[in-house]
Amino acid sequence: MPEKEACYSGMKKRRKRLQSIDGKIFARIVGSRRGYVFTPSDFLDLGSRSAVDTALTRGVRDGRIRKLARGLYDHPRLGVDGAPLLPTTDAVARALVGREGIRLQPSGAHAANMLGLSDQVPVRIVFLTDGRGRTVTVGQRRIVLQHATPRHMATAGRKSGTIIQALRWLGKQNVDNKVMRLLRRQVIASDRKDLLLATRHAPAWISTILRELAQETVA
Repeated sequence: MPEKEACYSGMKKRRKRLQSIDGKIFARIVGSRRGYVFTPSDFLDLGSRSAVDTALTRGVRDGRIRKLARGLYDHPRLGVDGAPLLPTTDAVARALVGREGIRLQPSGAHAANMLGLSDQVPVRIVFLTDGRGRTVTVGQRRIVLQHATPRHMATAGRKSGTIIQALRWLGKQNVDNKVMRLLRRQVIASDRKDLLLATRHAPAWISTILRELAQETVA
């Protein structure tokens, strides 16, 4: 009898501990804005990986959260009709950066779209990364992580990096007065020094444009 009571007591304590971990995890999720994208790694300060995985699996089953891909979840935003919306690309990217400790640099049409240089909203969104290359599919959207050389990642996470990648995608022949006007609107005084430093990592024709954008003296 004492052994049975001890076993029951142990099970009761474990269940209570797991319930406590569940509560803390979902308090953090609900405390974040809807649209929050996360991975199990975001909650390892609250419990073991096994306990976190179990809590998230229950949350998906109960409809409190949504599983987007392997190891990737969100607390979805809701449309006017109450239906869940897909998360933003940036929210997914932030979650991947936090989980894997990698750097990401928007590239191609996505970089151009971010700067207002293109109205095209690509279904295939490319990020350069210093981590391993792969594709993450979220709904109909394909987020491609493309392993890049140190030179291409030197300006990752900075406005200069996004400008460089957008210009690469546009091509020299498509950079006209309208493009330059749109780029100037993106540049504030604190960006100018960074643009000058970034010239060493860009092709010659893009370096010329960066210098032109940074032509005002940095205070």
